Amino acid sequence: MFSTIGYAICIPFAALLRLFYNLTGSYGVSLILFTLVIKLILLPFQMKSKKSMMRMSRVSGQMQELQKRYAKNQAKLQEEMQKLYEEEGVNPMSGCLWSFLPLPILMALYYIIREPIVYFMNFGGKDAGLAVVNAARSLIEGAGIEIVASPGYEQIAISNIINSQFPDFIAEHPGWVNIDYHFLGIDLIQTPWSAVSSLSTGITLAAVGLILIPIISGVFSFLLSKVSMSQSAQTAAANGSTKMMMWMMPLMSIYIAFIVPAALGVYWAAQSAFSIIQEMVLGKFYTKKLQEEEDARQE
Repeated sequence: MFSTIGYAICIPFAALLRLFYNLTGSYGVSLILFTLVIKLILLPFQMKSKKSMMRMSRVSGQMQELQKRYAKNQAKLQEEMQKLYEEEGVNPMSGCLWSFLPLPILMALYYIIREPIVYFMNFGGKDAGLAVVNAARSLIEGAGIEIVASPGYEQIAISNIINSQFPDFIAEHPGWVNIDYHFLGIDLIQTPWSAVSSLSTGITLAAVGLILIPIISGVFSFLLSKVSMSQSAQTAAANGSTKMMMWMMPLMSIYIAFIVPAALGVYWAAQSAFSIIQEMVLGKFYTKKLQEEEDARQE
């Protein structure tokens, strides 16, 4: 059941990525356009979340006063804070919910990238895709060719062998896509950590490019955290926690981007870059809008 649900979640994302690949012929550009479209689709929800978070920031002073006033009466504190939220139109959970959305999309992309025959090519269902995988594997092994692949990445190796040596198989399967994973001379299916290991045999531009992807991803993640933090007025305790997260998230981003295919690092870097622009624009827009609402209310 969970496998079926996971397949159903991945397929729309795979179709969107495949559409951009067919239009551009570039896997890297396709990932960037994919990220941009996903951001635009989620924009209305994130606008609502941003507005709620900025309202939350503007009432932080009142919240601190309530915490001091009812420090010994937690039940009354919760009651008064809930009343304040309702008066100011604040939903304290709305900002948290949408901030986690990039993660399931990242997981869907991971499966789309590592299992291109089942997800990216989409032969009409998971069972149909696996049947094509088995047929391709049998053909390759029957020809005496060894399939060399890291655990979990066999479909990529199979598709590369079929693309280079078995044109008749491609002709028999009209849904087959000849995927070129290279972008700016970088093989996006390789992990940046493998490039680190290869430096002992010599430095190449491709290896340097692979290593730069997780670093760029971490830098953008840090800038995003910094921009978000600068727009939020917080208590001292919350501020300390946020500062810790400002460093933890980029470090996690770098670590993850080093051990997964570089294509995921491109997505994460693009997602953070677009989010920085979004945060700056929405922050400026809602600062002005909320100030106008407050001025009107005082008048």
